Amino acid sequence: MRLFNLVGSYFLLLGKVFAKPEKKMIYYKLTVKEIEKLGLNSIIIVAIISAFMGAVITIQTAYNTENPFLPSYLIGLAARDSILLEFSSTIVGLILAGKVGSNIASEIGTMRVTQQIDALEVMGVNSASYLILPKIIATILFNPFLTMLSIVVGIIGGWSVGVFTGVVTTQEYINGIQYAFVPYYITYALIKTVVFAFLITTISAFQGYYVEGGSLEVGQASTRAVVASSVAILLFNLILTQLLLS
Repeated sequence: MRLFNLVGSYFLLLGKVFAKPEKKMIYYKLTVKEIEKLGLNSIIIVAIISAFMGAVITIQTAYNTENPFLPSYLIGLAARDSILLEFSSTIVGLILAGKVGSNIASEIGTMRVTQQIDALEVMGVNSASYLILPKIIATILFNPFLTMLSIVVGIIGGWSVGVFTGVVTTQEYINGIQYAFVPYYITYALIKTVVFAFLITTISAFQGYYVEGGSLEVGQASTRAVVASSVAILLFNLILTQLLLS
């Protein structure tokens, strides 16, 4: 019963979030602010992790394809498909669930326990829409950019380490990147990114919005937000993969 209660409360909150905003210009300014806080501040960590993951995928593929009958371009091919199909959408989504999700839950949770949300309600402001909608718009708009950045940096990271260690040449790696390329894979990755961005933002905001107690409960809500967002990402990754690639 508790699960059904949580799901019901979640969708009721979404109903409040997507209610008609009072002043669109205020929402525009808030969205720009959230893009900087939730998006731009995540570029460095996404780039660093993508570069290292691209490098690891390349080295592991090289060591598992040492058979002389296997062409060397398979290294670039494996790196490309791994990054496009799974890493730059799902793994980066899990990383952002930890960074962005905990930030959203703790921020809104703090506002709840310090009665700032109650003050907004007293002034007649739709607090759910005012606090959460700009975050949803910001992540949905900016997370696809982070995914594209992750794809580019991951492939470059794989190439640089592959050439540096001598496991693959530049021409072989490029041939692998170009071999049997399916443009739809990029669309697939971006669709998953948008869905994951929505899940991370709304689930984390839900955990923070209904927190009760003090600073300890805010920390617990932040942890629940990360866990719930991660589970939701893995579940919807399975569903979307079945729907989009089958």
